[in-house]
Amino acid sequence: MNAAGLAGAAALGFPRPALAQGEPLRIGWLAAMTGPSSAPTVGFNRGVVFAVEALNGAGGVKGRKIELVTRDSQGDPTKAVNAVQEMISQAKVHAIWGPTNSGEALATTPIMARAKMPNIHPCVIDSLIDPAKYPNAFRIAPSNTQWDDAVRNYCLKVLKVKRVAVIGDTTGYGVTAAKASAAAFKQDGAEVAYLGNIDSTQPDMTPDLLRARNAGAEVIVVWSVSTGMDARLFNTRARMGWDVAFVGHPSMASGEIGGLLEKPANWEKVYAVGYRSCSYDEAGKLNDRSEEFVARLKGKVALSDTLLWWVAAGYDAVTLIAKAVEETGSSAPDAIVKHWNGLTKYPGIFGDYTYTPTQHNGYPTDEVVMSAANSGRDGSFRLAPGYS
Repeated sequence: MNAAGLAGAAALGFPRPALAQGEPLRIGWLAAMTGPSSAPTVGFNRGVVFAVEALNGAGGVKGRKIELVTRDSQGDPTKAVNAVQEMISQAKVHAIWGPTNSGEALATTPIMARAKMPNIHPCVIDSLIDPAKYPNAFRIAPSNTQWDDAVRNYCLKVLKVKRVAVIGDTTGYGVTAAKASAAAFKQDGAEVAYLGNIDSTQPDMTPDLLRARNAGAEVIVVWSVSTGMDARLFNTRARMGWDVAFVGHPSMASGEIGGLLEKPANWEKVYAVGYRSCSYDEAGKLNDRSEEFVARLKGKVALSDTLLWWVAAGYDAVTLIAKAVEETGSSAPDAIVKHWNGLTKYPGIFGDYTYTPTQHNGYPTDEVVMSAANSGRDGSFRLAPGYS
């Protein structure tokens, strides 16, 4: 047993069995590793692999090694459906982490519900969590309502704008999120000067930003996981000489955007959804739990081109499954689900999760904040201007 594995097990509170024995604990990982929506999944995957290697290095869970069953859905709902069906019927997984794209989750969540497959995911569309319809589905990240509230409150209460442009990509997530965001802005008394959806592969963003500027938009709210689309929007804003802020999806702060910008200054006045657990203070320090996690990742997991919360959430997803099996002594679906339904402020790296039989949104709302997108350091960020 190596030192890294021992440290991983100790940090999670798992005992260290001498030998793995019996059936492996099979975790399905439905991952859009390639395609235009791959940036979050790459980060999640680093946390997933780190957690699996740490746990297996310490002997596994109740003497059972974790077997990761990964399938690349490429962000395609049809491929995701096929992968889920194969995981359930052929690979015989005990729980599924993912998908990471809401468009895929809309197609796969009902399938997992019918199979009573324990499922934990970071997809934000609100309707994906419904304990009556999907009693086996749990959300590890905030819902889109929580993200949307943070974005809207920042625009209206901190930036104090009154006319907004809302842009989404053309995925199921982008269309749904942009529509919901625009409706919430209107309900709060703001004017939605422009609402549009852009294909994430569209090379020229000028026509869309011109329409937004001509409509009098004072801020651009973006809902897309495509970092390429984000970078093209930022570059176009600079070429237009338009001094307007971008506020929105966490992907706008992904490290890979830096290599897609025409100049670093194009990343100024971009504020992305962030989290207090992944935000550093004026002294450059994270909270103690996050600092310890980053220290463990050093030399093993790259953070410079991704987001800390993606890595941390992937890590937490594996440990939530493993802890359920550890605590109950069973990998049966009902045992895992029952364990999750009893969690109160479970201390993950990304956040403290609380679930009940009637509430499967586990992330605390007060931990959702806005970050200065270009302030990334090891995947964490400085709080956006206006926070205390």
